[in-house]
Amino acid sequence: MRLANKVAIVVGAGQTPGETIGNGRATAVLFAREGATVLLVDRDEASAGDTLRMIEAEGGTGSVLRADITVEDDACAIASTCVDRYGRIDVLHNNVGIGAGDSGVTTMDRDVWDRIFDVNLTGMMLTCKYVIPVMREQGSGAIVNISSIAAVASTRIAAYTSSKAAVNALTQHLASSNARYGIRVNAIMPGLLDTPMAIESISAASGTPVDEVREQRNRVVPLNRRMGTAWDCAYAALFLASDEAGFVTGAILPVDGGQGVKIG
Repeated sequence: MRLANKVAIVVGAGQTPGETIGNGRATAVLFAREGATVLLVDRDEASAGDTLRMIEAEGGTGSVLRADITVEDDACAIASTCVDRYGRIDVLHNNVGIGAGDSGVTTMDRDVWDRIFDVNLTGMMLTCKYVIPVMREQGSGAIVNISSIAAVASTRIAAYTSSKAAVNALTQHLASSNARYGIRVNAIMPGLLDTPMAIESISAASGTPVDEVREQRNRVVPLNRRMGTAWDCAYAALFLASDEAGFVTGAILPVDGGQGVKIG
């Protein structure tokens, strides 16, 4: 019960369909297992509803809100709805991220670049914009942003990499500017994880069989030559959201099986 009596917002609590569990769903389920009441936010209301049913089947509590974080009114509604339903906001977990259509700069479609930055960075800024005043009034709160090891690694995709590097910078800005209010802001940089968004989406986009995609990704991971799972990311988020991390802010935590160690 590491989040007992806390109210947590998980943005991106649904997931891409697939064989495994996604980061947002795993985090929402784990937060509920640990005692939090969870507001499940997603653009896909039905998928967030599936997450809620999983939580309720285990005896947890929460509710669903459909929102598109690239729409400022929707981002505002996330904070106001949480306060209306539960009276406070203890945790904001920003999980939404995309990378479809990304490429190198010389072949970059401007619309793709703008869309990736709108979702990965601007949407995160907007959720924080409206949640932070609530946390400031409370004098407490924890924000966990999902970045990526791509933020500090060499990749062939310009927009995703750049947007995640910006997430790290935004996280540290928010940490430094809100520490005096008792608000902690940290980020997680997942490496290669076996999630539907990673495996099934890459398989569909590339025409590569799912098992082959898994094997290719496994080979890149130093630790046991095996990808992590959404639960690895979720447990890191649980620590950062909990009071156990009460003296941790501005941290950028790799959860990558040692992939980031190879930088440089």
